[in-house]
Amino acid sequence: MSNELEAFIEYVSIIKALSKKSVGAYKSDLMALEETLRKPLITLDSNSLLNALSIYKNKRTLNRKLSSVNAFFDFCYKNQFSTEKTKFKFSKIPKLLPKFLSYEEIQNSLNQIDRSTFLGLRDYALILFLYASGTRISECLALRREDIDGEWLHIRHAKGEKERMVPIAKVAIMAIENYLNEKKKDTLFIWSNYKGEKLSRISAYKITQKYLGVSPHVLRHSYATSLITGGADLRVVQELLGHASLLTTQIYTHIQKQNLKETVQVCHPMSKEQK
Repeated sequence: MSNELEAFIEYVSIIKALSKKSVGAYKSDLMALEETLRKPLITLDSNSLLNALSIYKNKRTLNRKLSSVNAFFDFCYKNQFSTEKTKFKFSKIPKLLPKFLSYEEIQNSLNQIDRSTFLGLRDYALILFLYASGTRISECLALRREDIDGEWLHIRHAKGEKERMVPIAKVAIMAIENYLNEKKKDTLFIWSNYKGEKLSRISAYKITQKYLGVSPHVLRHSYATSLITGGADLRVVQELLGHASLLTTQIYTHIQKQNLKETVQVCHPMSKEQK
C-alpha cells in the first residue's frame, strides 16, 4: 500500500469516522487497483486507471469503484499530494421502473387468505393496509391504535422524522378492526406475531412473500402506481409517500406518460384512423 493510500485510509477511518464496512470498501477497491497496476495510484494517469476499471461491465460496480477513486484523488489534491484535481464521471445507469402489482393481482391474492384464523385476519389486514396506505414497512410496523383516527392515518415515525397524514380506505380500516377484535393480547403496536410481540420486518416480508411473492416495499410502489394511473398529480403522490424531494417521486413519471398515451389512443377519434 502506497503512503498516500495509507494516509487516505487513516483519514476516512479516523477523521471522517466512517463505518468499518465503508472503510473496507475503499481499502479493497483502491488496493486492488494498485496491485493490478503495480504502481502507487497517485502516479497513474487517467487512461491507465480507466483501462484498469474497464473490466467492470456492471455499471453499478464500476460507479462504486469510480467513487472510491474520486474520493482518493480529492483527498490527495486537498492535502497537496497532487497538483491536479482528478475526477472521473460516473457511468449513466438507466432508471428502471420499480416492480409493482396491479389491483387485480393483489385482490386475487387476498381472496386466497383464510380469514377464519387470527393469523389469517392479520395477514389479510396487513397486506390490505400496505396497499391502501403506501407506507414504508418501518412506518407500518411502528403504528399504534391511536395513529388511526377515523379515515386518517397519522404517520409519526416517518423517514427523516417528518410526520404526515394519509387518508386510508374504509375497507382497510375494517380489516384492521376485524383483526384487532380477535387479538387475545392487547399490545402497544397494531401489528404483532402469534406471541403478542411486535411484528418484525422479517415476519412482514415472509407474509407478503407467501401470498404475493414480493417484498412489502412492492406494495408501496403498487400504491403509487395505482394513484398515478388513476390520474393523481405527482406532487400529491409525493406528499402521500412522504418523499422529501419530487425527484424521488419522478420514477413514476413514465407510468403517467404511458397512461396518458393509452387514454388518447382509446378516447381520441384520430388515434383510430388507419394510416
